[in-house]
Amino acid sequence: MKRKAVFCILASAFGFALMAFFVRLCDDFGGEISSFQKSFFRNFIALLIAIPAMRAQIRASALPRAGKRELSLLLARSAFGTLGIFCNFYAISHIAIADAMALNKTSPFFAVLFAWLFMREKASRRQIACILAAFAGALLVLKPGFRAMGSFAAFCGLAGGIGAGAAYTCVHALGRLGVGGAYIVFFFSAFSCLASVPFVAWTGFAPMTRAQTLVLVGAGCGAALGQFGVTAAYRYAAPREIAAFDYSNILFTALLGFAFFAQVPDVASVAGFIAIAAAAFASSRE
Repeated sequence: MKRKAVFCILASAFGFALMAFFVRLCDDFGGEISSFQKSFFRNFIALLIAIPAMRAQIRASALPRAGKRELSLLLARSAFGTLGIFCNFYAISHIAIADAMALNKTSPFFAVLFAWLFMREKASRRQIACILAAFAGALLVLKPGFRAMGSFAAFCGLAGGIGAGAAYTCVHALGRLGVGGAYIVFFFSAFSCLASVPFVAWTGFAPMTRAQTLVLVGAGCGAALGQFGVTAAYRYAAPREIAAFDYSNILFTALLGFAFFAQVPDVASVAGFIAIAAAAFASSRE
Protein backbone atom coordinates (compact mmCIF):
# COMPACT_ATOMS: atom_id res chain seq x y z
CA MET A 1 0.00 0.00 0.00
CA LYS A 2 2.86 2.36 0.75
CA ARG A 3 4.36 1.74 -2.70
CA LYS A 4 1.03 2.61 -4.28
CA ALA A 5 0.84 5.74 -2.12
CA VAL A 6 4.34 6.83 -3.16
CA PHE A 7 3.54 6.33 -6.86
CA CYS A 8 0.30 8.32 -6.45
CA ILE A 9 1.94 11.21 -4.58
CA LEU A 10 4.62 11.44 -7.29
CA ALA A 11 1.92 11.47 -9.99
CA SER A 12 0.11 14.14 -8.00
CA ALA A 13 3.25 16.25 -7.70
CA PHE A 14 3.75 16.07 -11.47
CA GLY A 15 0.10 16.98 -12.08
CA PHE A 16 0.27 20.05 -9.85
CA ALA A 17 3.55 21.07 -11.51
CA LEU A 18 1.76 20.92 -14.88
CA MET A 19 -1.06 22.99 -13.42
CA ALA A 20 1.38 25.67 -12.22
CA PHE A 21 3.11 25.62 -15.62
CA PHE A 22 -0.14 26.25 -17.51
CA VAL A 23 -1.32 28.91 -15.03
CA ARG A 24 2.03 30.66 -15.54
CA LEU A 25 1.45 30.59 -19.32
CA CYS A 26 -2.14 31.84 -19.18
CA ASP A 27 -1.52 35.58 -18.92
CA ASP A 28 1.01 35.45 -21.78
CA PHE A 29 -1.78 34.76 -24.30
CA GLY A 30 -4.21 37.55 -23.45
CA GLY A 31 -5.42 39.91 -20.74
CA GLU A 32 -4.91 39.37 -17.02
CA ILE A 33 -7.31 36.88 -15.42
CA SER A 34 -8.16 36.90 -11.72
CA SER A 35 -6.99 34.06 -9.50
CA PHE A 36 -10.62 33.25 -8.70
CA GLN A 37 -11.45 32.76 -12.39
CA LYS A 38 -8.37 30.56 -12.80
CA SER A 39 -9.41 28.59 -9.70
CA PHE A 40 -12.89 28.06 -11.13
CA PHE A 41 -11.54 26.58 -14.38
CA ARG A 42 -9.00 24.54 -12.42
CA ASN A 43 -11.78 22.84 -10.51
CA PHE A 44 -14.39 22.76 -13.27
CA ILE A 45 -12.18 20.66 -15.57
CA ALA A 46 -11.35 18.36 -12.64
CA LEU A 47 -15.09 18.03 -11.98
CA LEU A 48 -15.79 17.00 -15.60
CA ILE A 49 -13.08 14.34 -15.35
CA ALA A 50 -14.30 13.13 -11.95
CA ILE A 51 -17.90 12.52 -13.08
CA PRO A 52 -17.23 9.51 -15.39
CA ALA A 53 -14.65 8.18 -12.92
CA MET A 54 -17.24 8.30 -10.15
CA ARG A 55 -19.84 6.58 -12.34
CA ALA A 56 -17.40 3.78 -13.09
CA GLN A 57 -16.66 3.45 -9.39
CA ILE A 58 -20.37 3.23 -8.60
CA ARG A 59 -20.94 0.55 -11.26
CA ALA A 60 -18.01 -1.48 -9.94
CA SER A 61 -19.25 -1.48 -6.36
CA ALA A 62 -22.00 0.15 -4.37
CA LEU A 63 -23.01 3.75 -3.95
CA PRO A 64 -20.50 5.74 -1.86
CA ARG A 65 -21.18 5.72 1.84
CA ALA A 66 -22.80 8.96 2.94
CA GLY A 67 -23.25 8.75 6.70
CA LYS A 68 -22.96 11.76 8.97
CA ARG A 69 -19.26 11.18 9.66
CA GLU A 70 -18.44 10.70 5.97
CA LEU A 71 -20.43 13.78 4.98
CA SER A 72 -18.83 15.93 7.67
CA LEU A 73 -15.35 14.84 6.56
CA LEU A 74 -16.20 15.48 2.89
CA LEU A 75 -17.40 18.97 3.75
CA ALA A 76 -14.31 19.62 5.89
CA ARG A 77 -12.00 18.32 3.15
CA SER A 78 -13.70 20.55 0.58
CA ALA A 79 -13.79 23.64 2.80
CA PHE A 80 -10.15 23.35 3.88
CA GLY A 81 -9.01 22.52 0.34
CA THR A 82 -10.87 25.47 -1.17
CA LEU A 83 -9.50 27.77 1.52
CA GLY A 84 -6.02 26.50 0.71
CA ILE A 85 -6.42 27.25 -3.01
CA PHE A 86 -7.83 30.75 -2.49
CA CYS A 87 -5.18 31.68 0.08
CA ASN A 88 -2.34 30.31 -2.03
CA PHE A 89 -3.51 32.11 -5.17
CA TYR A 90 -3.93 35.36 -3.20
CA ALA A 91 -0.44 35.07 -1.74
CA ILE A 92 1.09 34.38 -5.17
CA SER A 93 -0.59 37.55 -6.48
CA HIS A 94 0.58 39.85 -3.65
CA ILE A 95 4.01 38.69 -2.43
CA ALA A 96 7.07 37.15 -4.04
CA ILE A 97 6.24 33.79 -5.61
CA ALA A 98 9.11 32.10 -3.77
CA ASP A 99 7.76 33.34 -0.42
CA ALA A 100 4.24 32.19 -1.30
CA MET A 101 5.40 28.75 -2.43
CA ALA A 102 7.57 28.28 0.67
CA LEU A 103 4.63 29.11 2.93
CA ASN A 104 2.40 26.74 0.97
CA LYS A 105 4.97 23.95 1.33
CA THR A 106 4.31 23.88 5.08
CA SER A 107 1.29 21.69 4.24
CA PRO A 108 3.10 18.33 4.84
CA PHE A 109 4.03 19.50 8.35
CA PHE A 110 0.43 20.37 9.14
CA ALA A 111 -0.84 17.11 7.61
CA VAL A 112 1.42 15.15 9.98
CA LEU A 113 0.46 17.42 12.90
CA PHE A 114 -3.30 17.10 12.33
CA ALA A 115 -3.01 13.33 11.84
CA TRP A 116 -1.27 13.17 15.24
CA LEU A 117 -3.78 15.46 16.97
CA PHE A 118 -7.01 13.99 15.58
CA MET A 119 -6.08 10.45 14.48
CA ARG A 120 -3.37 9.64 17.04
CA GLU A 121 -0.85 8.77 14.29
CA LYS A 122 2.65 9.49 15.57
CA ALA A 123 5.58 10.13 13.26
CA SER A 124 8.98 8.57 13.99
CA ARG A 125 12.11 10.69 14.40
CA ARG A 126 13.33 9.48 11.02
CA GLN A 127 10.10 10.51 9.31
CA ILE A 128 10.23 13.96 10.93
CA ALA A 129 13.89 14.34 9.91
CA CYS A 130 13.01 13.42 6.30
CA ILE A 131 10.24 16.02 6.17
CA LEU A 132 12.54 18.69 7.60
CA ALA A 133 15.29 17.78 5.12
CA ALA A 134 12.86 17.94 2.19
CA PHE A 135 11.56 21.32 3.38
CA ALA A 136 15.14 22.61 3.70
CA GLY A 137 15.78 21.44 0.14
CA ALA A 138 12.66 23.27 -1.02
CA LEU A 139 13.92 26.47 0.61
CA LEU A 140 17.26 26.11 -1.21
CA VAL A 141 15.38 25.90 -4.52
CA LEU A 142 12.80 28.60 -3.82
CA LYS A 143 15.15 30.98 -1.95
CA PRO A 144 12.39 32.96 -0.24
CA GLY A 145 13.23 36.36 1.19
CA PHE A 146 10.27 36.57 3.56
CA ARG A 147 10.32 40.34 3.21
CA ALA A 148 6.56 40.57 3.70
CA MET A 149 6.14 38.25 6.67
CA GLY A 150 4.09 40.80 8.59
CA SER A 151 1.62 41.31 5.77
CA PHE A 152 -1.88 39.93 5.30
CA ALA A 153 -0.75 38.18 2.11
CA ALA A 154 1.94 36.27 4.03
CA PHE A 155 -0.67 35.21 6.57
CA CYS A 156 -2.84 33.99 3.69
CA GLY A 157 0.11 32.02 2.32
CA LEU A 158 0.56 30.25 5.65
CA ALA A 159 -3.21 29.73 5.92
CA GLY A 160 -3.07 28.06 2.52
CA GLY A 161 -0.51 25.55 3.83
CA ILE A 162 -2.62 24.90 6.93
CA GLY A 163 -5.75 24.41 4.82
CA ALA A 164 -4.02 21.96 2.48
CA GLY A 165 -2.60 20.00 5.42
CA ALA A 166 -6.03 19.76 7.05
CA ALA A 167 -7.58 18.69 3.73
CA TYR A 168 -5.04 15.87 3.31
CA THR A 169 -5.77 14.64 6.83
CA CYS A 170 -9.49 14.53 6.01
CA VAL A 171 -8.73 12.54 2.86
CA HIS A 172 -6.76 10.03 4.93
CA ALA A 173 -9.67 9.70 7.36
CA LEU A 174 -12.14 9.23 4.47
CA GLY A 175 -9.93 6.49 3.04
CA ARG A 176 -10.10 4.67 6.38
CA LEU A 177 -13.88 4.83 6.18
CA GLY A 178 -13.88 3.34 2.67
CA VAL A 179 -15.04 6.40 0.72
CA GLY A 180 -13.97 6.11 -2.93
CA GLY A 181 -11.34 8.44 -4.33
CA ALA A 182 -13.39 9.53 -7.37
CA TYR A 183 -16.27 10.50 -5.09
CA ILE A 184 -13.92 12.59 -2.91
CA VAL A 185 -12.52 14.41 -5.96
CA PHE A 186 -16.02 14.95 -7.38
CA PHE A 187 -17.36 16.37 -4.10
CA PHE A 188 -14.37 18.68 -3.64
CA SER A 189 -14.37 19.91 -7.24
CA ALA A 190 -18.10 20.68 -7.19
CA PHE A 191 -17.78 22.45 -3.84
CA SER A 192 -14.82 24.55 -5.04
CA CYS A 193 -16.55 25.51 -8.29
CA LEU A 194 -19.62 26.74 -6.42
CA ALA A 195 -17.47 28.58 -3.90
CA SER A 196 -15.56 30.33 -6.72
CA VAL A 197 -18.66 31.70 -8.48
CA PRO A 198 -19.42 34.61 -6.06
CA PHE A 199 -15.78 35.73 -6.13
CA VAL A 200 -15.65 35.59 -9.94
CA ALA A 201 -18.85 37.68 -10.05
CA TRP A 202 -17.38 40.12 -7.53
CA THR A 203 -14.06 40.61 -9.33
CA GLY A 204 -15.67 40.48 -12.76
CA PHE A 205 -15.40 37.78 -15.40
CA ALA A 206 -12.55 38.56 -17.79
CA PRO A 207 -13.09 37.54 -21.45
CA MET A 208 -10.54 34.94 -22.50
CA THR A 209 -8.84 34.28 -25.81
CA ARG A 210 -9.02 30.84 -27.39
CA ALA A 211 -5.39 30.22 -26.40
CA GLN A 212 -6.10 31.14 -22.77
CA THR A 213 -9.06 28.79 -22.71
CA LEU A 214 -6.92 25.93 -24.01
CA VAL A 215 -4.16 26.75 -21.51
CA LEU A 216 -6.64 26.72 -18.62
CA VAL A 217 -8.04 23.39 -19.86
CA GLY A 218 -4.48 22.10 -19.61
CA ALA A 219 -4.23 23.54 -16.09
CA GLY A 220 -7.48 21.79 -15.19
CA CYS A 221 -6.21 18.46 -16.52
CA GLY A 222 -3.02 18.85 -14.51
CA ALA A 223 -5.06 19.72 -11.44
CA ALA A 224 -7.25 16.64 -12.00
CA LEU A 225 -4.17 14.41 -12.10
CA GLY A 226 -2.93 16.14 -8.96
CA GLN A 227 -6.25 15.73 -7.16
CA PHE A 228 -6.73 12.07 -8.05
CA GLY A 229 -3.11 11.35 -7.15
CA VAL A 230 -3.09 13.09 -3.79
CA THR A 231 -6.49 11.63 -2.90
CA ALA A 232 -5.32 8.10 -3.63
CA ALA A 233 -1.98 8.64 -1.87
CA TYR A 234 -3.50 9.82 1.40
CA ARG A 235 -6.10 7.08 1.26
CA TYR A 236 -3.40 4.41 0.91
CA ALA A 237 -0.93 5.70 3.52
CA ALA A 238 -0.65 7.92 6.56
CA PRO A 239 0.62 11.50 6.05
CA ARG A 240 3.82 10.79 8.02
CA GLU A 241 4.80 8.05 5.53
CA ILE A 242 4.57 10.06 2.31
CA ALA A 243 4.91 13.72 3.35
CA ALA A 244 8.55 13.92 2.19
CA PHE A 245 7.57 12.77 -1.32
CA ASP A 246 5.21 15.74 -1.63
CA TYR A 247 8.26 17.95 -2.20
CA SER A 248 8.98 16.21 -5.51
CA ASN A 249 6.64 18.87 -6.91
CA ILE A 250 9.61 21.25 -6.64
CA LEU A 251 11.70 18.95 -8.84
CA PHE A 252 9.02 18.59 -11.51
CA THR A 253 8.37 22.36 -11.54
CA ALA A 254 12.10 23.03 -11.99
CA LEU A 255 12.29 20.52 -14.86
CA LEU A 256 9.39 22.23 -16.66
CA GLY A 257 10.99 25.62 -16.06
CA PHE A 258 14.26 24.37 -17.56
CA ALA A 259 12.59 22.69 -20.55
CA PHE A 260 10.22 25.51 -21.53
CA PHE A 261 11.54 28.73 -19.96
CA ALA A 262 15.31 28.02 -20.10
CA GLN A 263 15.53 28.48 -16.33
CA VAL A 264 18.91 26.96 -15.44
CA PRO A 265 19.18 25.97 -11.75
CA ASP A 266 22.05 27.43 -9.71
CA VAL A 267 24.26 25.59 -7.23
CA ALA A 268 21.88 26.16 -4.32
CA SER A 269 18.97 24.77 -6.34
CA VAL A 270 20.93 21.66 -7.30
CA ALA A 271 21.78 21.15 -3.62
CA GLY A 272 18.08 21.51 -2.84
CA PHE A 273 17.14 18.92 -5.47
CA ILE A 274 19.64 16.49 -3.95
CA ALA A 275 18.29 17.11 -0.44
CA ILE A 276 14.70 16.47 -1.55
CA ALA A 277 15.64 13.28 -3.43
CA ALA A 278 17.73 12.03 -0.50
CA ALA A 279 14.92 12.75 1.98
CA ALA A 280 12.41 10.90 -0.21
CA PHE A 281 14.77 7.92 -0.54
CA ALA A 282 15.42 7.80 3.21
CA SER A 283 11.68 8.02 3.89
CA SER A 284 11.04 5.09 1.54
CA ARG A 285 13.40 2.94 3.63
CA GLU A 286 11.36 3.50 6.80
